[in-house]
Amino acid sequence: MPDATHGSPALPVVVIGAGPVGLAAAAHLLARGMTPLVLEAGAAAAASVRHWGHVRMFSPWRFNVDGVARAMLERHGWAAPDPDGYPTGAELVARYLQPLAALPEIGLRLGARVVGVSRRGHDLMRDDGRALAPFIVQVARDGDITEIAAQAVLDCSGTWGRPNPAGAHGLAVPGEAAAPVAYGIPDVLGRDRAHYAGRSVLVVGSGHSAMNAVLELAARPERGELLWAFRRPVSAATFGGGAADGLAERGALGARAQALAAGGAVRMLAPFAIGSMATLPDGRVRVTAGDGQAVTVERVIVAAGFRPDLSFLSELRLGLDPAVQSTPALAPLIDPNIHSCGTVRPHGEAELRHPEPNFWIAGMKSYGRAPTFLMTTGHEQVRSIAAALAGDWAAAREVRLELPETGVCSGAPAAAASAGSCCAPTPALVVTKCCGG
Repeated sequence: MPDATHGSPALPVVVIGAGPVGLAAAAHLLARGMTPLVLEAGAAAAASVRHWGHVRMFSPWRFNVDGVARAMLERHGWAAPDPDGYPTGAELVARYLQPLAALPEIGLRLGARVVGVSRRGHDLMRDDGRALAPFIVQVARDGDITEIAAQAVLDCSGTWGRPNPAGAHGLAVPGEAAAPVAYGIPDVLGRDRAHYAGRSVLVVGSGHSAMNAVLELAARPERGELLWAFRRPVSAATFGGGAADGLAERGALGARAQALAAGGAVRMLAPFAIGSMATLPDGRVRVTAGDGQAVTVERVIVAAGFRPDLSFLSELRLGLDPAVQSTPALAPLIDPNIHSCGTVRPHGEAELRHPEPNFWIAGMKSYGRAPTFLMTTGHEQVRSIAAALAGDWAAAREVRLELPETGVCSGAPAAAASAGSCCAPTPALVVTKCCGG
């Protein structure tokens, strides 16, 4: 086990990112008697969530409010929302995250972008005394670079700022940078309405973000041609588990998208692996697949997932799976090459541990490039990490994570069983299940 008590206890624990998981981490650290310092690059807490504030979540409030954070808020007179209600991103911020961030004990610094993390006097190569040296966190703020010493670092910065490009090979295709492309889920019925009103739009992606984008585009009062591109053939699992999904709203989202496609309101392109884009003189963009298929549209939305930014961690000793970019212990539980379930075995600090003592990546970023992360997973991750930092190894190990199953599991049984995925027989000590097992 790593030494979770090295360094001066007077030093803070730096938490990178003031999103749902970063703020929950601060609450758990406070509950354990430690001092958190939350560094947020944005001008307000939950800056990334604010970008998708128009989107209604498919998980209810009871999955989105951390228990320790809730207790802290209630001591300040906070009233919890209906646990069975489904918030939008904006409601999540206004009713929970902003009140939590506003508590003075949280220790929030806004406009503080972390640009580097290392050990005092130790670059990546140096061994001697490494575990005893405090972390040095470099922060860019108001045009200056400052350094903060920390006893531990939790990277909860998420992946929102690093969307995957249109290319199926993981790279932006030729012409993509100059084309009228948006990433994620633009607010096509609100803030961005004028940009999409009456326009022909191509949506790229097969996950829930793409489904949200397609459904909102189909609801535009000023309709235009709507196309939906999939890199692979559409299968029975494409739209999720429907009524078998443990999260009713997630299943309903897929069912609505499937009905829209079946009704002909959207032109389906599958398979359509984009090879290039060319912006025409009239502003439209010609999108060509690798096999020569081509369509011409006025707007493109790429909703193909996200990837972690590891650039500012280059002086730390990370343990990363070469494909998933999560820790090697977590990778087989979430690798979509092995299974497609939206739930994983319970995991905590041990599975998230890197070779660098007292450094962890938690939240969406801990999943690397894998999809289907749920907020409640991050809450349990930081609870376990805070327990480990406090030296309470029994609590750190006793992970209890019950995630709703998706009703879909497409992994090969042999591969799934060998990796211990949720599609395999449930191990004796596991408290969650998936795939109807």
